[in-house]
Amino acid sequence: MKKIGILFGKERSFPEAFVKRVNEIAGDEIRAEFVSIDKIFQAEPLDYAVIIDRISQDVPFYRAALKNAAITGTAVINNPFWWSADEKFFNNALAVKLGVPVPKTALIPSYDQPDDTSDASFSNLAFPMDWETIFEYTGFPAYMKPFDGGGWKEVYKLHDKEDFFDKHSQTKQTVMMLQEEIVFDEYYRCYCIGGKYVKIMQYEPRNPFHLRYHVDTPPSSEKLLKTIHDHVLKLNKYLGYDFNTVEFAVRDGIPYAIDFCNPAPDAEVTSVGLENFEWVVETAAQYAIERAKAHVDGQDNLTWGEYVKTAASGLPLTAKPIAKTATKPAKAFLAETAAPAKKVTTAKKAAPVKKAAPVKKAAPVKK
Repeated sequence: MKKIGILFGKERSFPEAFVKRVNEIAGDEIRAEFVSIDKIFQAEPLDYAVIIDRISQDVPFYRAALKNAAITGTAVINNPFWWSADEKFFNNALAVKLGVPVPKTALIPSYDQPDDTSDASFSNLAFPMDWETIFEYTGFPAYMKPFDGGGWKEVYKLHDKEDFFDKHSQTKQTVMMLQEEIVFDEYYRCYCIGGKYVKIMQYEPRNPFHLRYHVDTPPSSEKLLKTIHDHVLKLNKYLGYDFNTVEFAVRDGIPYAIDFCNPAPDAEVTSVGLENFEWVVETAAQYAIERAKAHVDGQDNLTWGEYVKTAASGLPLTAKPIAKTATKPAKAFLAETAAPAKKVTTAKKAAPVKKAAPVKKAAPVKK
């Protein structure tokens, strides 16, 4: 019997519903359970064909254990090697190369020096940075956030250069990025599972947390939904994530990918709502079963994105995609799950972003 495990932290509704759903529909040859770890020895398996990872981003021990499981043949969702290497600034750069619109974004060095470094460690860093050009590039208002990570930690809305230098001085050793504000007319949050199943959800990030999926305004056009759907698939195909969310802010009819590095996205029923919860539980269960059936002992069963595949093959970034080995789902299930959500959000149009006045004197990053 093949086993599917789920590794999780504080969340409860999704892991419990996922295990129950898999065991309802998988048949006698596949069973799902909560992962149990009592020891980890090098190159010894955990005895799971598939593991859904929901917590290793916060627990380094789990990340190491999942890499060990992967090298013994477990299909880990998501690929722990790629997730360890990935970060939001790279995601934006990749999106630009793929033709997916993203906000103008600049990488900002940490305010404090990393441990075990000195001024000599930064011989190649200009002092001061060219702040005037950076601020002209992103404009103000702007957002400053960590170049990796998530959960809305250390995210600042900045109104001018003085605000930037004040908030940047509070970020300690965190490498940040400064990002253009997209004042949006509509906003969408999209699940993507298996690089092929997409759920476009209505979303209003300016609402209280428990009301962010409750917006009644219809979408502006079917063409916009189709564009968003295609962008979601393209980004996840190249990144190689099996379970991710992508957020889009729509300005003047153009969907800008705001956040698409969420490999353990929120799936709790109390926040995403019953309809979205049912979709993500059913689709994740179906996909995990698909991966378990396709699992082959003694080989790499991870998903690798087209960015890695083209690089390894010496091909251009946007070369013809390399064929995948995953089994094809039932046509009816694909048609049902790939359809966009019936209700999507439209927010009131806000005033356009104004650029800040030229900076007369730039402040240095603290050394």
